[in-house]
Amino acid sequence: KPATEELEAEYGVRDALPDSVDFRRQWTHTLYHVNDLPTRYDRIDDTFTPWRTEVEDGAAVRDPVPAPDRVSTPATLPAEPTELPDSDDGDPGDIPTLADLGHEESPADDRAVLRFEGGETAGKRRVESYVWDGDHLREYKETRNGLLGADYSSKVSPWLAAGCLSPRWLHREVQRYEERRVANDDTYWLVFELAWRDFFQFQFLKHGADFFAPNGIRDVEKRWDRDRAAFCRWADGETGIPFVDANMRELNRTGYMSNRGRQNVASFLADALGIDWRWGAAYFEQRLVDYDVASNWGNWAYQAGVGNDSRDNHFDVLSQAEYYDDDAAYVRTWLPALDDLPPQYAHRPWRMDDDEQARYGVDLGVDYPEPMLDIEARYAELGSS
Repeated sequence: KPATEELEAEYGVRDALPDSVDFRRQWTHTLYHVNDLPTRYDRIDDTFTPWRTEVEDGAAVRDPVPAPDRVSTPATLPAEPTELPDSDDGDPGDIPTLADLGHEESPADDRAVLRFEGGETAGKRRVESYVWDGDHLREYKETRNGLLGADYSSKVSPWLAAGCLSPRWLHREVQRYEERRVANDDTYWLVFELAWRDFFQFQFLKHGADFFAPNGIRDVEKRWDRDRAAFCRWADGETGIPFVDANMRELNRTGYMSNRGRQNVASFLADALGIDWRWGAAYFEQRLVDYDVASNWGNWAYQAGVGNDSRDNHFDVLSQAEYYDDDAAYVRTWLPALDDLPPQYAHRPWRMDDDEQARYGVDLGVDYPEPMLDIEARYAELGSS
């Protein structure tokens, strides 16, 4: 992948190999091949829409490469596994478990949108379930901002990030679906999202380590706070702002969060709290099951106003919550302390007086945190600046 640490690892492998080893780089993780871009990656537009328009008009997606019939193994491996995995005969032994590596299995959570299982087979099974069996692609754009359940979006990002699925193979599946079932704005939108993913990959090729600078690729003059206690409240889902907390708790328990949630919690950290956006990006890097360096850091920089957008807009997490979670089902799923509250209080529990807190059985500051700031006043301030 075209980011600094990944390229350093590649060069380290190259240097460690003897000269007799034939080292070949294969560009396989983007929808469009880097050599097919109408404009070289180091001269591409830094704004998505003109870049996308140029690529859609001037480039074609290559066909997936057929899988090999067989893969030759090194000559030192035996034809059949031996009973001695520690022997010197080349037997690789069993794949270690997490326990073997000193880690505990992550506890399952019934609220998780999906059980993500690694490997190409599992990735293709997810595509089969979402695209073909469930027939959900025809409504992808309409439902992709959902928050609960397996099928409001494709959720193939973990397999794309890990290299288990190829974006070109996924593009071909979309084409097959459009030929056999329906072609509409919704089916196109999945390809549109793959183009967004490509954009950040090529942007990292162009700008490299500048993406990790506090003021980003455009060197925007901003001063970031580094309040560790406030950051920890955000990371732990203890801000007292329910929509933020619900999303962060889902991330911490499952390794996943909706795209809508990611935009809102990022904006809350960078815009409402003014905390260094790189702390949030690094936290996501640790937690996300679908972590991809370019997509993650590119999107965080974008939301923080230092990336690929000259605008500096914030998300109002309160209005976002009331629009995308109007019945508060998502908030109440991840914040059981608020389960008995009506939607208007589930999203703004600080508006309850003492009698209402007693009536609904929620003692703010005890059962659920008091808000860490006057968020309504903060948005009024941001809106007037």
